[in-house]
Amino acid sequence: MRDRSLARFVLFVIAWLAPMLFIWWFAAPVLAWPLSLLSEAVTRSSFGDLLKSVEQHGELITFVTSLKPSPSVAATNAVVLDEVDVRRYSFGLPLLAALIFAAGQKHMPRNLLLGFALMLPFECWGVVAELLQDLASGLGPAIAAQTGFSSLQREAIAFAYQFGSLILPTVAPVVFWVLTHRGFVEGIASRGAT
Repeated sequence: MRDRSLARFVLFVIAWLAPMLFIWWFAAPVLAWPLSLLSEAVTRSSFGDLLKSVEQHGELITFVTSLKPSPSVAATNAVVLDEVDVRRYSFGLPLLAALIFAAGQKHMPRNLLLGFALMLPFECWGVVAELLQDLASGLGPAIAAQTGFSSLQREAIAFAYQFGSLILPTVAPVVFWVLTHRGFVEGIASRGAT
């Protein structure tokens, strides 16, 4: 019986995932707005000397840095821009929505809003880590030299980037869903024990 119930749930998740991905793809510019604000707050408070401004253009967050593209243009007004696509770090949202809808439990709208809000810090982690990764190594040695990051800091940034792009977007939504749907998960597990 457990296999049938679990299989049915998995099929519902897959069925819900397609429309949730479609909605998420086109809603990304709206969903990016709070992430842009949070990313700006974090980068300004932590790396204010590297940052001039943060702008949102659709699903892209553009960081306008105080860094120069090369030593030869140091006297000009040219600065380095770094764009981060928020979809890279928010792709767990459609999975979370699919899990919530497939479970069909009470309080779905509340869980969706709460899930969206609780995913923001994890998404912000990825956005800020990508910015730092680009500045520390991805945009070349001329820009990396201006940041003043030590080799240990560059290693920590690389780890934070990998963790924020590979682990957090997939694990955080599932952990949130399990914590908010414990009764549902226990029900499936208890059916398997009988």
